[in-house]
Amino acid sequence: MFNGVDMKVVIAIDAFKGSISSVQAGEVVRRGILSACPDASITVLPLADGGEGFMDAVLYGCGGEKRRLKVTGPLGETVDAEYGVDPSHNVAFIETAQAIGLSLIEPQYRDPLNTTTFGVGELINDALDLGCREFLIGLGGSSTNDAGVGMLSALGYCFFDSKGSPAGICGKDVINIAGIDRTGADPRLAECSFVLASDVTNPLCGAAGASFVFGPQKGATPEIVVELDAGLSGFAAVTEMTVSRDFSCVPGAGAAGGLGFAFMAYLNASMRSGVEVVLDAVNMENAVKDADYIITGEGMLDSQTIMGKAPFGVASLAKKYTGVVIALPGSAADNARVCNDYGIDAYFPVVNEPLTLHEAMSAETVVRNLETTAKQVFLLINAVRSKS
Repeated sequence: MFNGVDMKVVIAIDAFKGSISSVQAGEVVRRGILSACPDASITVLPLADGGEGFMDAVLYGCGGEKRRLKVTGPLGETVDAEYGVDPSHNVAFIETAQAIGLSLIEPQYRDPLNTTTFGVGELINDALDLGCREFLIGLGGSSTNDAGVGMLSALGYCFFDSKGSPAGICGKDVINIAGIDRTGADPRLAECSFVLASDVTNPLCGAAGASFVFGPQKGATPEIVVELDAGLSGFAAVTEMTVSRDFSCVPGAGAAGGLGFAFMAYLNASMRSGVEVVLDAVNMENAVKDADYIITGEGMLDSQTIMGKAPFGVASLAKKYTGVVIALPGSAADNARVCNDYGIDAYFPVVNEPLTLHEAMSAETVVRNLETTAKQVFLLINAVRSKS
C-alpha cells in the first residue's frame, strides 16, 4: 500500500477560538496524517489574521522573543500581556487582544461602555523604552469601543469635556470629548512607524461602523450601540478639527472598536490585511508551491470565509500552484459550499456526533475529532493513490 513516500503536506490552520491554538491544531492534524501516511513530509505553519495567534505567527516567521508585563486590562483590572520583540531590528509585534481581548472578560461582564484600550498604550510604551521604533499591530478580537482614546491617553494625549475637565478613557466617555491636547504625547512617537494588521474594513461610524457591527458581540444592547456610535461620530468631528483630516471613513477605521481610527489619525499608521501580513511573515507561498496537499481550516467555515479570512488566504496562495486544498473546520454552515468555488477543493467538518456547543468546543473533543478526521481523510487519499 502507498504509505506517503514523496507526499508533501503543508498544514496551516487558524485557531479554533476558545479551544486550541493554530499551532496546536496543526500538530494534531500532523499526528492524524502520520498515522495514515507515516512517511509523509509535513510542514506545520501558524496561521492567524490580526487577532488570536497573530503575535505567535509573526514571531515564528520573523524571529524574535516574547516580553511579558502587567498592563491595564479592558475593565481596568491588571492583566498579564505579552508582545513580541525583534531587538535586532527594533521591531515590536503587538497583538492588541493580549491587553483588550474579548476573551479576557467573562460573558456576563462584557460592556463596551466600560472598557478601555489603555493597556495597548502601555505595551507600546514598554516597547518604546526598549528602543523599538517599528510596530506591527494586530487588531482582532477586542472588547473595546473607545476609538483608541484609552491607548492615546497612555501615550500622553489628553482629552477634555466641554468644561475642560478630563473626559475619561472608556467607551462611555468618548461622547463627552470636546477638546484634545497633543502637547504631552510621547515625542518618541514621531520616530515610529505603525502598520496595522486587520481584515476589518468597516468605517468608524454608522450602520456599517464599529458600534453597530461589532458592539453587540461585545455586550452592547441596541440602546448602547446608538450611544456608542454617537460618541464615535462626535470624536471623529473633534479629531478632524485637530488633525485637519477626516479618517472616519477610511477602511479599517472601525477595527477594534475604533482603535484603527486612533492609530491612523494620531499615529500615521497604515493598514494591511492581517492574513497577508501573516502569510508573508511565515513565507507561506514558498511552502505551498510544491506541496501535494495543503490543509487549512478554522472553527466555523461559512460564506464569510471567502471574504478574506485566513483559510481563504491560504487557499488563494495554494491555487497559484497544483496542490489540493482541504479544509478541516470545526463545523461548516450550509453556505460554506461557496468555498469550493474559491480554492478549497473539499472540506470535512470534524464534529462527527451530536454534541452541545460546550462539548464540541472543549479542547479534548476538538483534539480527538480533528486527529480522527485528518487520519480518515488521508487513509482515503492513501487508498486512492495506491490504486492509481
